[in-house]
Amino acid sequence: MPSGPTGRPATIYDVAALAKLSIATVSRVLQGTGPVSAKARARVDQAAHELNYVPLRAARSLAVQRHEAHGLVLPDLAGPFYGDLLMGYERWAGEHGQSVILTVTHGNPEPQRSLRDLAGRVDGIVVHGNALDLPAVLDLRRANVPVVLVAHPPVTGCDSVRSESAASAEQLTSRLLDHGRTNLLFVGDPASSYDVSERYAGFSAAVKAHKLKVPEPERVPLTEDAGTTFATKLLDATKTGGARPDGLVCANDELALAVLKALAKGGVAVPGDIVVTGWDDVMAARYVSPGLSTVRQPMAELGRLAAQRLHERITGERTRARNDVLATQLVLRESCGTGPGEAETTATRTG
Repeated sequence: MPSGPTGRPATIYDVAALAKLSIATVSRVLQGTGPVSAKARARVDQAAHELNYVPLRAARSLAVQRHEAHGLVLPDLAGPFYGDLLMGYERWAGEHGQSVILTVTHGNPEPQRSLRDLAGRVDGIVVHGNALDLPAVLDLRRANVPVVLVAHPPVTGCDSVRSESAASAEQLTSRLLDHGRTNLLFVGDPASSYDVSERYAGFSAAVKAHKLKVPEPERVPLTEDAGTTFATKLLDATKTGGARPDGLVCANDELALAVLKALAKGGVAVPGDIVVTGWDDVMAARYVSPGLSTVRQPMAELGRLAAQRLHERITGERTRARNDVLATQLVLRESCGTGPGEAETTATRTG
């Protein structure tokens, strides 16, 4: 029977005291997570042996007062983006013995109550995009809940993980302008998320650099239905003599794919009459005709890295917040007048 100094079962605190190491270091050795020196590992192994410490999962959780669970707060689950994000997150968490409890805020009549309930059941929380407003995020920090933000502007004391957006949007837009398109329109609402606002900022920078007036964005939701509705209105306006843009820079692939379908139905040739680009590089983007030009972001990697960053803060492996920016890749296909397979890598990952 494991035994601590008073005859009770040994805990991780007893191992840490005997080894003269921090709880965080002992936890990393016992759970096999994070970098630990050979010397520290030997001291933990020796102390655990002397105390007959058996790191049963339930005992570990009780000893370090942890739930062994992460909270993940998403604004929605619709669309292919969240599936890839969840896959990356769940895979990393599962490999490191963590369960994941999911809360969706869209359509939730009492999001604050759900958040309070979640915070009491997990060791830390990952928040995606605008799933929570800033006051709610700050409330979590004041309650000393470890928080990682995904696709969100950095907040003091919180880790953040996002994909690069502005530079890649500028590069994509510049390419369209350099190839003779002079009347581009950004489709998507910059107010809907930080990522979309960055994409519009990149779009605007490219248009300004070409000495053209920056058009107001077409502020529509990032959904398939919104893409169809927008394209139908565009076709109707054209039939009555309205001016038509010669290029659409859509804020995500869902919008762009719906636009492609509606334009084809309306007899508008892509890319002959108008070019169309998206964002995310979902699977359908490479199989439609014409193939959709887009920006590939590492959605599964975003989830994986968010899980890792939260675990580091929960275990005390790292105390200083960091902001990670993952690289994106321009994927040029036929919808912007390019043959399949051409691609360019954009921004690099920073920490």
